[in-house]
Amino acid sequence: MNIKKILSKNIQIAMIKSGIPLEYNVMLRKCKKIKFGHYQVNGIISAAIKLNKNPQKLAIKVIQNINLKNIIKNIETSPLGFINIFIKKRWISEQINLLLNTSKLGILKQVKVENIVIDYSGPNIAKEMHIGHLRSTIIGDSIVRILTFLGHNVIKVNHIGDWGTQFGMLIAFLKFKQKNKKKIILSDLDQFYKKAQIKYNNDIIFAEKSRKYVVKLQNNDPFCLKIWKKIVQITMNHNYFLYKKLNVLLTSKDTFGESSYNSMLPKIILDLKKKGLATNSNGAIVIPITKIQNKNNDTMAIVIQKKDGAYLYATTDIACIKYRCKILKANRIIYYVDARQSQYLKQIFLIAKKANYVPLYVKLEHHMFGMILDNNNKPFKTRTGKNIKLSLLVEESVIRSKKIILKKNPMIKKNELENLSSIIGISAIKYSELSKNRITNYVFNWDDMLSLNGNTAPYIQYAYVRAKSILIKSKIDFNEFSKFEINFSNDYEINLAITFLEFEEIIFKIVKNGTPHILCNWLYKITTLFSHFYENCNILNIQNDLIKISRLKIVFTTTKFLKIGLNLLGIQTINKM
Repeated sequence: MNIKKILSKNIQIAMIKSGIPLEYNVMLRKCKKIKFGHYQVNGIISAAIKLNKNPQKLAIKVIQNINLKNIIKNIETSPLGFINIFIKKRWISEQINLLLNTSKLGILKQVKVENIVIDYSGPNIAKEMHIGHLRSTIIGDSIVRILTFLGHNVIKVNHIGDWGTQFGMLIAFLKFKQKNKKKIILSDLDQFYKKAQIKYNNDIIFAEKSRKYVVKLQNNDPFCLKIWKKIVQITMNHNYFLYKKLNVLLTSKDTFGESSYNSMLPKIILDLKKKGLATNSNGAIVIPITKIQNKNNDTMAIVIQKKDGAYLYATTDIACIKYRCKILKANRIIYYVDARQSQYLKQIFLIAKKANYVPLYVKLEHHMFGMILDNNNKPFKTRTGKNIKLSLLVEESVIRSKKIILKKNPMIKKNELENLSSIIGISAIKYSELSKNRITNYVFNWDDMLSLNGNTAPYIQYAYVRAKSILIKSKIDFNEFSKFEINFSNDYEINLAITFLEFEEIIFKIVKNGTPHILCNWLYKITTLFSHFYENCNILNIQNDLIKISRLKIVFTTTKFLKIGLNLLGIQTINKM
C-alpha cells in the first residue's frame, strides 16, 4: 500500500470538485511536527491566487469534498490555505497488520512483469578490479535485487571486455615470454599487460604482430583461442571470488563477454551498409552520426571496422543490443556505466534504433554515475597515483572493522571476530556507496563509513541487533502478532508506524530511476525514529500488557523492514555487534 498515493488521489478529486484546474497537482508532504498533523497539503495558495479566491475558503471547500472518513481522523486549515491531515490510529494499525501478512511487506501494486537486462560491473580482462568498478557493481546489484523482489524477470549481464587490441598485445607478449613455464596468476597478467603496452607503443614490429593476432583471434585461430581462454579464466576466477566476498549476485552464468557476439559482427556490418547507415571511409567502415554533435558542434562518426578488418567496441555494442532485444526479448535494458560514456552510449542507442534492432516498446537507459574522490576532490587513488585495487579496499575495511570491534569487545571469540569484521567491513563499503546519489561525485572517507552514528551500515545494523535483542528477551511467539492491533499511546510510535507505510512508494521510485540511495535514506529514517522510540518508550518492563504487545509489534515490524531493506541493498544483517 502507498499511503501518499491513497491520500493524493482522493485530494486531487476533491480539488477538481472545488473548481481547481487539473494542472494544479497535489503537493503532499509529511509534517515535520506531528502536532500540526501527519501530512500537509500545499498548492492551494497558488491555485487561490490564480482563481482570485481566499486561500483558506478554497481549502475549506477542498476539505468538504475529501472522502476519506475511514482513514482521516481530523483535517485542519490555516489562514494561508494549508491543509493539515491527521490519520486515524486504528487505520494505521490495520495497515501494519496487512503489510505483516503480505509477502512483500505491504506492496500491493500489481506490476506488469518485464524482461529487464541489467548491464553492470564489466571488469577488464588481465587486470584486477579497482575502485572504479565499485559503483557499477554495487549499484547494479542492488537494482537487480529490487526488480527481482517485485517479480520482474531480471537478466544479469556482466559484459566483460574480453576481445580487442589488448588481447593481440598479450598473446604476442606471452608468446615472446613462453620459455617461462611458471603458473600465471592475475597479478602476473596485470604486469604483462603493462609491459606489453609499453612494447606495443615503442616497437613497430611487436605492434604489427599484435594487430595480426587480434585478427587471428577474431577468426578463431586455435593457438590464439587457447591463450585467450586461459587469460579470461584466470581473470574471472579472481573476480568471481571477489563477487562472492562482496555478496554480489554475479556468477559465471551471467558473464557475456564481447566475444559472445563475435559471430554476429560480419552480418551487422553488411546489414548496416545495406540500410545505408554505414559507409566506407579511407578503407574503414564508419557510421556518421548526424543527430549528435561534439563540443565543437561538428558531426561525429563511429568506426565499426578498421582497415585491417578488425572490429571495434562499437560494433560489438550494437550487436549486443540486437541480441538482447531479439534473443533475450528484453523490455528494458539498463546500463550502469560511468558518466564519461554518456555521449558514446547515446550514439550506440541511436544507431541501434535507426537499424530497427530495438522495438518501439523497449527502453534503453543509461544510469550513469559520478566518481569517487579523495579529500582533495581528486580521483581516489594510491599515493603513487595508481588505481586502488578493489580486493585491497575490502581487506582494509575488514581490518579497520576488526579494530573497532576489539575496542568495543576485547574478549570476543576469534571466529566471531573474523565473521563479524568481514560482514561489517564489506557492508560499510557497500552502504557508503549506495547511500550517495549515483549521479554525483562523492568523497571517500573511512571514518564516516564505519561510524556507529549517522547514515551508515554499522548504525543501521546496530539498530537491528538492538531490536532483535528486545524480541528475544520478550519470549513472545511472533506468529501471534497478527492477532493483535497496535494501540498507539504516543507520537514516537505513530511517527515510526506511518513511515513503515511509505515502503511501496520508496521502492517504485527506485525502480523508475535506478537510485538506491532513496532506500538508504528511508532505512536511516526508520533507524532514527526507532532510536527515538526506544529511548522514550518503556518496552519490556511496562505493566500495561496491551501497550507492551503494541510496542513489541512495532519493534518486530522494524526488524522486518531493516532486514528486507538491507537485503535489497545486498547487505547482511548481524545478530551481535
